[in-house]
Amino acid sequence: MEVEKSASVVAGAGPATAAAAAAAAAVAEKEGRVTTAAVRLPPVTLRAMAKGERAAAEGSPADKLVVKHPKPIFAKVTHQTIVEQKLSVSSKLCFAIGGAPNQVAGSATAFFLQIFLLDVAQINPFQASMVLFIGKAWGAITDPVVGFFITKSKWTKIGRLMPWMVGCTPFVVVAYFYLWFVPPFANGKFMWYLGFYCLYQTLITCFHVPYSALTMFLSTDQRERDSATAYRMTAEVLGTLVGAAIQGQIVASAHTMKHCLHHNLSTSHLGNSSGSEVVKSLALSQDFLSHAREVYMIAAGVIGGIFLICTVVMFLGVKEKDDPYVPKAEKQISFHQGFVLVMRHGPYITLTAAFLFISVAIQLVQSNFVLFCTYAVDLRDHFQNIVLTILISAVVSIPFWQWFLERFGKKTAAFCGITWIMPFTVMLVFIPNLVVAYVVAVSSGLSVAASLLLPWSMLPDVVDDFRLANPFSKGHEAIFYSFYVFFTKFAAGISLGVSTLCLEFAGYDTGACRQPPPVAYTLKLLIGAAPVAFIVTGLMILLLYPISEDVRLRNKLALEDLRLQSV
Repeated sequence: MEVEKSASVVAGAGPATAAAAAAAAAVAEKEGRVTTAAVRLPPVTLRAMAKGERAAAEGSPADKLVVKHPKPIFAKVTHQTIVEQKLSVSSKLCFAIGGAPNQVAGSATAFFLQIFLLDVAQINPFQASMVLFIGKAWGAITDPVVGFFITKSKWTKIGRLMPWMVGCTPFVVVAYFYLWFVPPFANGKFMWYLGFYCLYQTLITCFHVPYSALTMFLSTDQRERDSATAYRMTAEVLGTLVGAAIQGQIVASAHTMKHCLHHNLSTSHLGNSSGSEVVKSLALSQDFLSHAREVYMIAAGVIGGIFLICTVVMFLGVKEKDDPYVPKAEKQISFHQGFVLVMRHGPYITLTAAFLFISVAIQLVQSNFVLFCTYAVDLRDHFQNIVLTILISAVVSIPFWQWFLERFGKKTAAFCGITWIMPFTVMLVFIPNLVVAYVVAVSSGLSVAASLLLPWSMLPDVVDDFRLANPFSKGHEAIFYSFYVFFTKFAAGISLGVSTLCLEFAGYDTGACRQPPPVAYTLKLLIGAAPVAFIVTGLMILLLYPISEDVRLRNKLALEDLRLQSV
């Protein structure tokens, strides 16, 4: 990779030197020390070589000159600057598997934490809304903090990001387990769940931010990064599917109608029942509640084990590589200066704002869907299968969206994929029957896949655009990912808190088998009208996103030149 620089240096040094450079380049290429794409001699050098050939043919006196052997043209390149462009399938798979456990746990909390707090832990809706909002807000705040410490981290034998993911995994598992544990006291439940949810959010941030930034350190090739992102999104949707399947199938018995007769007898007809009937009904209700707590703990243990296994696979199969697009000797700017530059980068602000609204819409559907099926459309016996249908559809459609974005562009794919969910969610609100629910589930899975794949596929393009605009601001990739997650988490926390408060104002009755009509109406708004409004807003902002496919290709070529110059 020194060939281009050396050839340009010797361009004016005469035909013998130029010919020596060309010969050295040919030998180096034959020995496999440099790729063909890197051996590019300037036109001046080629003309000098041509003149030298003609002089040799004519018996020029230059042939009689004694030419000292030049110093070796190829300097020894350290192993840190040799970047493998191609990624093996096994590396992509191991990288993808590393992202699955976060989605397994995230799927379980997104679909079931709200109903767990209300019906199993039995804290009131206002306290549940505070747990969800403060926990999400705390997780959002920790994102830039973790991003700051990552930028200050030094490279180790296993990389700069990998130690964060490996080190926090055991603590994530412990915090996640106790998040689903019901403590044996009644008065301090709110602080228990608030504390463990904030702790879990902090630890999962220490895993997720470096994992997201790892994409930029797998390869310098955009297509390879896009391919790795597609593998990752497929595994993460599978993780979401596994999380919903494990949690849904294990805890389904905790949300059936079996206990409702006894619950209603003990709460609504105490005046008309004998003492023995009341005692019996209360005992049955307590047994059912104990069963519900037990199955939630079993599900938490299974998901914790999956988290450990997937992290080990990623650690063994993924190699983190630095990107030499700027010389390492350059003095790095501070975190604050890098943050200011990132926040002033227009494509990043546009992309983050657009998917902020879109992710809020998806989060509203996720967090309220089980409640919607249970209390608004009387599909409580089918909700776990409907959720699985959504996620299976999403898994199957990930390869389609990867092909679509390569064929038509990422921006077009975002518009086509995300708008698809809007008519179907509205349809389920107005036509609430089982057949329509499954049709909506299949169609919604297409949009869920697009909303998961597209932002993480477009964010590396924004980072490349920033690198080209600020070539000496190196090492701030974590700022992009941490603040993207910060904004989306914070917005999702606000939406979850507000939606749970809406249920409180509508008269949600904790532990009841039937809810009043205002609760059902509120759930329909949270599933139908609210997500549509957020999606439309996000897509309007996405219209302003400036990185087209032509811009992306131009950035790719410019960065390749920077890497060659730096090496």
